Amino acid sequence: MRPGRIITYAVLILAAIAVIFPVYYVVAGSIMSPGQISSYPPDLFPHGLFTGNYKGTASSGTPIGQQYLNSILQTSIITLSQLITSVLAAYAFVFMKMWGRAALFGLFLATLMVPWESIVLPNYLTITSWSLGGERLTASYAGTMIALVLPFLANAFGVFLLRQSFLQFPLELRDAATIDGAGHWRFLRRILLPLNKPALTAVGLYVFLSAWNQFFWPLLIGDSASRRTFQIGISQLNDAEAADPGLILAGVTLSILPTLAIVVFGQRFIVRGLTAGAIR
Repeated sequence: MRPGRIITYAVLILAAIAVIFPVYYVVAGSIMSPGQISSYPPDLFPHGLFTGNYKGTASSGTPIGQQYLNSILQTSIITLSQLITSVLAAYAFVFMKMWGRAALFGLFLATLMVPWESIVLPNYLTITSWSLGGERLTASYAGTMIALVLPFLANAFGVFLLRQSFLQFPLELRDAATIDGAGHWRFLRRILLPLNKPALTAVGLYVFLSAWNQFFWPLLIGDSASRRTFQIGISQLNDAEAADPGLILAGVTLSILPTLAIVVFGQRFIVRGLTAGAIR
């Protein structure tokens, strides 16, 4: 083997270790006993399966289970809504004739250049000024969930990615479907969406990861521990149990499980979807 290739492999192996090791130690540390975590020199491998850290997160006073359900519900609603709105908007930009379509799409893309931090305060003041059933919107659990998901029901990135994928669809097939009597809804549901599964999956996974890892907005909106999301719960574990890093590692492990599952099983869909949208 040539020396240049050996150096390349060595650099890649070191880079892989640098990326994987923090994730490994979080998972391994979550099943280590407090004594093993605080040992010096530190142990890199667990001596057994210690479940006290996970039991500790459940009895720490922070409603971890409720917050986990909140995160799943919030992420599911945002992912589903962004898929629906992105599909419909991208379909309109590609297959429906309308005046100023290019300018309107450019306006859509321009929203990607607006930093989220610049609209947090207007969104917060607007949503907290609303009421539900005569009470402040965030005073109830349902209202808090509405406030959590409302600013994220649509996103220009998903519209852009799906539009690029739809543009590759042969117009001859669209014309043939129209001649056979297929309307917009039938063509979209029966023909277009099944042939664009990689792009749809890529958008869905991207939105899921973004929504699952949200921290600042749920921290602003949730006014009680039981109405906040799991990411906030981990920070509360850190505040309450700073002397027990095992609880933090257990909480972080529970947090990254959906992310790891998506990266492992959905990586090929993400790559195929992003590549399909990038070639036109």
